[in-house]
Amino acid sequence: MQSVTGVWSAAGEIAGRLARWQPPLWCSPGGERVLVIAPHPDDEVGCGGTLLLHGLAGDAVHVAYVTDGRGSRAGGLGPDQMAARRRQEVAAVAPVLGLAGVHWLGLREREWDESALVPALRDLLRQTAPDILYAPSCVDFHPEHVRVARCLAQASAGLHELRIRVYQIQVPLTPVLVNLVTPIESVASELLRAMRYYATQFGSIERCFRMKRYGGSLYRVGGPAEELWQMDADAYGRVHAEDAGGDGAFRGLRALPFTDPLSYARGLRARVRLRALSRAG
Repeated sequence: MQSVTGVWSAAGEIAGRLARWQPPLWCSPGGERVLVIAPHPDDEVGCGGTLLLHGLAGDAVHVAYVTDGRGSRAGGLGPDQMAARRRQEVAAVAPVLGLAGVHWLGLREREWDESALVPALRDLLRQTAPDILYAPSCVDFHPEHVRVARCLAQASAGLHELRIRVYQIQVPLTPVLVNLVTPIESVASELLRAMRYYATQFGSIERCFRMKRYGGSLYRVGGPAEELWQMDADAYGRVHAEDAGGDGAFRGLRALPFTDPLSYARGLRARVRLRALSRAG
C-alpha cells in the first residue's frame, strides 16, 4: 500500500507546485490557552501534531471529549465495555500529548440531545477561556461530528476574540478551505505513539495520518503536515447554520488507499460555498 500512497503523494506535490498552494505555516508564540473539542475519544489526533507543538511552546492544552464512543463495534465489545475502554484509552493518551486538562463530557453516543450539549460547551468555554479553539466542522460525513460542530457554533457565538481552527477528522478540508498549515515532522513519532494507544480505533485513525502525509506533499513542507481552516466565531457560526452545511456531500478516506483522491474531489462545490460563507462578514 505504500506504493499507492506514494503515487498519490507525488501527484499531490505536482498539483501543489502547479497551483502554488502555499498557505502560512503555523508556529506558536507561546503562552496561549488552547481548547480542543473532540466529538469522540480519538478525534483529537486529527490535530495531534499541532497539539504536541503547542505543548513544546509552553501552551496549556485542554481537550474536551463530547461523547463516550460507545457506538463503535470494534473488537466485538458491547456498548458499555466500549465506552469504558475508550475512556481508558484517553487516560493513556493524555500524558503522551502533554495535555494540561482532560474534560470528559461523556454523552452517550447517538443518544444525546443538543439542548444538553450547548450549555455544557458554553460552561467549558468560560472555564477554560481559550485563545484558540480547535473545532470539528460540517466538512465531514459523520453525523455526530456535524452535530457537535453546530452545537459549538451556538456555544461560541459572540466570542469575538476567539480564534477557531477547524481540523480534519475523517474528511480532507482540501486547499479550497485550508488557510493554515502545521509541519509536524519533528513530532510525528510521538503522534504515532499517541495514536497507537487508541487500540480499539487504530485501524480507522491510521487513515488520519495518511491525510497528514498528503498534506505535507500538497504544501511541500518536507514531511507530514496538519491542515487547518482558521476563522473567527462569527464565521464559524455562518458556516454551521442549519441550511449552510454540506451534509452528505463529503467522503472520508477508506481503509485502503486506492480511491483516496475521490475524498478530495467529492464535495468541491460544497467546500466553495462554505468558503464563501466564512468570508461573508
